[in-house]
Amino acid sequence: MSDPPLTPIAELLDEDLVFSLNDLAQRGAVHVEVIIELVEEGVLEPEGKAPEQWRFRGPDLVRLHRAINLQRDLELNLPGIALAIELLDELDELRAKLERLERYRFQ
Repeated sequence: MSDPPLTPIAELLDEDLVFSLNDLAQRGAVHVEVIIELVEEGVLEPEGKAPEQWRFRGPDLVRLHRAINLQRDLELNLPGIALAIELLDELDELRAKLERLERYRFQ
């Protein structure tokens, strides 16, 4: 598999950006089967009922990269990846809430 084109960070967070299953696999440099397993485990939640109808958004590519890094770096299995990503999402939400509270406090 050749190297996929790099996606600018701003695009990764763009909710309007849409990927098919094959597009996401190419951008994430993984096989389609990996994405299907991540969907089955609840790590990725595409729109659409069947794999050929699935549509992913920019943030899904970020989640895919996180999952790949967790598997590679920590050798986590799929349930471990799902749990770690859930906890990382919660941490991100708490940090954002704290930042909003700190901004409000200093106004």
